[in-house]
Formats: sequence, structure tokens, C-alpha cells
Amino acid sequence: MSTMEIAVLGAGAMGSLFGGRLAEAGHSVTLIDINQPHLDAIGAKGLRLEMDDDTRAITNINAIRPEATDKRPDLLLLFTKSMHTRAALSGIEHLLGETTAVLTLQNGLGNVEAIRDFVPLSNVLVGVTTWPADLVGPGSVSSHGEGKIRMMSADGERTSQVNAVAEALNSAGLNCQIDDNVWAAIWEKVAFNAALNSICAVTGTTVDQLGLLEDSKSLALTVAAEVIAVANASGVSADLSVCSTNIVHAIEQHKGHKPSMLQDVLARRKTEIEGINGAVVEVARSINVSVPHTETLAKLVRLIDARNASAVAK
Repeated sequence: MSTMEIAVLGAGAMGSLFGGRLAEAGHSVTLIDINQPHLDAIGAKGLRLEMDDDTRAITNINAIRPEATDKRPDLLLLFTKSMHTRAALSGIEHLLGETTAVLTLQNGLGNVEAIRDFVPLSNVLVGVTTWPADLVGPGSVSSHGEGKIRMMSADGERTSQVNAVAEALNSAGLNCQIDDNVWAAIWEKVAFNAALNSICAVTGTTVDQLGLLEDSKSLALTVAAEVIAVANASGVSADLSVCSTNIVHAIEQHKGHKPSMLQDVLARRKTEIEGINGAVVEVARSINVSVPHTETLAKLVRLIDARNASAVAK
């Protein structure tokens, strides 16, 4: 296996998990973030990674602020929230070489368009992941259960660069599959998040609590159907049955889980509603598809965002 120079932009739970696993596999990894307590903890004791099999400290990993590095990576993994993509990339634009591959595994839509402002489309890789991760505290991440990655170049070309990135991810046991139909997977995940994230954010319920009423489960499935209809009308062969099965499974199995959008609401942080429900509504309008439930939830979460922003400003 050939090793890669890898930078991870956005070293929260997911970024730290991926960076830690890749460093364990022998790659040269730099975590880039502005969470100073997290960076300090990793610098002092390494990254504490709690997996199903054991807990270990990964010490062969760098954790620094954007302005503190000038090392150009072969691969940049992007894990910032979609609304921060452009600002985050602006802060590390000096690291983006002519051959740097940028892989986004972020939630929502519009990430590829933002990345294209910084690197050629031929250098952009896009995908989805089902790996779970939680930030336990500064310098400490947990991940329980298996996950996988589906990814492809944004322009659809299977290049040697795509193969090399997949090989690096698989060397870390991250189960990466090169998938020509990756946009279907992306839209299916958008549908899943548009349903569960927004409903939980508005109601303050955990995912499993949506099963308390048949109406709430039905609402989630209706939102998913609207989003998949937009995808299909846009020429993407996303599968509603796959998405609906995943939603029902989550409601039945994800006991006590607070989706990221609900976590943001509770912490009075701005949510990713524009990259998920808001982006779907925008595409739907452009192709004249009606998405009333998705749009209503977007408006309600925007109101919560505005309320939280007003409270923080006082």
C-alpha cells in the first residue's frame, strides 16, 4: 500500500474518526479545525478513539488550526457543515495544489458547487457515509457499529486518483465502494435527513419518539417521498423504498438518538436546514415540483434559527 498525505478539514466527530483510522493505517494525517480545546487535547495525549473492539490513543496525528500549516495534501477530506464549506476552504486555499483531491462526505446538497470555486471539478470527489461517530469530549471520539462509504468523482470519471483514494480509505478499514450511482445515494440520504432531522428539530423529539404516533412516522415518510420525487424529476434514480426502509429502521432502532439538527437547536447553533430541506425546495421550484411538507419544515426550522440567533445576540 502506498501512503498518502491527508488533511481533514473539520475535525469534529466524523473528521476525527476518519483521520484517526487513516493515521492508524500509516498515512500522514493532519486534522484542521478551530476547536482549540480539541486540538490541545490531541496535541497533549493523542486522539482517543473508542471503537467496538477497544479504546486506543492515536499519537501519530497532527491537529492544528488552518493558518498553522503549509503542507499540501494529496487528499483533503471535507467534514465541515455545508454552510461553512466556502469559508473553511478559503482559510486553507494555500494548501490546495493542482493535484489535490477533495472528497466531500458532508450532508446536504450544494457542496460540490462550493468546492468547484477552489479546485477543478476533475479533482472533486463526492460521496456519502454511514459511519457513526460522537465527540465524547476534547480529544476523544467514539464510534460503535459498522459503516461504509459510497463515493465517485464529481464528473463521473473513474480515474487513478479515485482508485487511490478508495484504496487509502479501505486500508483504514472504512469500507469504501466506488459507485457510479453515488448521486442516488446522496439524494436518499438527503431525503432521510430532510425527514428525520427537521421533524426532530421542530418537535424536540428523539428519532425513536417519532414512533409514538403513526402520524409523525407518516409525516417523515411523506417528506422523504417529496424529496425522492424531486431527485427523480431531476434525473437521479434515487429509490424511495430504500429511503423509507431506512427511516422506519431508524425510528424503531435509534433509541434516544438526537439528530445533528436537533443538537444544533438545543445548543443554539445555526442549523444546516438550508443545505438539506432548503436546498431541496430550491431545486423543486426550479423544476416545478411541489414539496409542501418539506417547505413547511424548512420555514419552521428557519424560525427556530432566527429565535436562537436573537437570544444569543441579546
